[in-house]
Amino acid sequence: MISRIDLRGNALPEGAALRDLLPRAEFDVEAALEKVRPICEDVHHRGTAALIEYAEKFDGVTLERVRVPAEALAEALEQLDPQVRAALEESIRRARIVHREQRRSEHTTQVVPGGTVTEKWVPVERVGLYAPGGRSVYPSSVVMNVVPAQEAGVESIALASPPQKEFGGLPHPTILAACALLGVDEVYAVGGAQAVAMFAYGTSGPDGCAPANMVTGPGNIWVAAAKRYFTGRIGIDTEAGPTEIAVLADETADPAHVAADLISQAEHDPMAAAVLVTDCAALADAVERELEPQVAATKHVEDRIKPALAGKQSAIVLVDGLEQGLKVVDAYGAEHLEIQTADAAAVAGRVRNAGAIFVGPYAPVSLGDYCAGSNHVLPTGGCACHSSGLSVQSFLRGIHIVDYTRDALAEVTHHVVALAEAEDLPAHGAALKARFGWQVPGQ
Repeated sequence: MISRIDLRGNALPEGAALRDLLPRAEFDVEAALEKVRPICEDVHHRGTAALIEYAEKFDGVTLERVRVPAEALAEALEQLDPQVRAALEESIRRARIVHREQRRSEHTTQVVPGGTVTEKWVPVERVGLYAPGGRSVYPSSVVMNVVPAQEAGVESIALASPPQKEFGGLPHPTILAACALLGVDEVYAVGGAQAVAMFAYGTSGPDGCAPANMVTGPGNIWVAAAKRYFTGRIGIDTEAGPTEIAVLADETADPAHVAADLISQAEHDPMAAAVLVTDCAALADAVERELEPQVAATKHVEDRIKPALAGKQSAIVLVDGLEQGLKVVDAYGAEHLEIQTADAAAVAGRVRNAGAIFVGPYAPVSLGDYCAGSNHVLPTGGCACHSSGLSVQSFLRGIHIVDYTRDALAEVTHHVVALAEAEDLPAHGAALKARFGWQVPGQ
């Protein structure tokens, strides 16, 4: 059901050579880019008409309008299962606690007497958020995108999610209910690359969508390709690839827990990655034995879980010890990393590369997906080696405000002139000399 990679007995290579030994899904955004380019440009030129046409082509629905009416949002919330509503409200509450603490405050540094640099944090003006709607419905992604944007102070928030044939061309009602709970009333029944294009270019007319400064949210390869296409025109969070879990475990781990957690990610998608890194062959054997009955007892077995676990992106990786294990998980840079070892907190503290780290037997990834308070929009495909998950900071821009008096400028002018001339940019120095009668103060 799941393959093994045995790295025991040899010194591990460094950098890319080690990464090449580890399992990873194939996710060719560059190839998808050429397919989404004409879709994006069609939306640019035809606007809402193109969005309606693509809804029929890709989603099998005939739409008269793409903006979700206010009454549909209200109705979705009214009809939401009370238990689901309570769970969403608790998810929102916990996410707000965490994300509110992330908000940076303005800070002024006195560089010299009379010379200060202030860093202020300004939210982007408008964001477009994407909530997937393919194999599963993800109201939790609505929470994870909306809450940090709101806590950052973003004034204008719009959300897009694919139209669903079984719901009359509207996005899934649980998505709509989550929007209503969060106070997001600008919602569009638009999916895929065309949703990103709508936010990037904007559309006109009574159903029109104003252009956004930034687009965030997970999606399929077409969404990722569209984000790449528009990078530079709009800000993006990340080119999200297939979801992934890595578990670093030793002999103290419970194999039933490990197996359950691997399965929990595998049920997302047949390309989802489930990786166990362990120095305990007995644990590896026990996890494999646990997988069979646990997989048989759940849903989505043939179309998602079995292909995901059997795919080249998933494996049990055997290492010689904890040090090797840490080296492997740092090279892998998992979206979600569980530490199920003795003294798990100390081990977690040594990890450098992960989107989010889950410590010990009672912090499974599923908790982070919904109600830990953390954000589940995280870097995939090894991007955790250089990128962070979605947060309040994602929606903020740091702006430096430079304020110098005449005396403070005079004191440093000779240094500025010297550096300007060293770079053969004499006009840079002249801009300061002009303020002092073309004489360099102090010379």
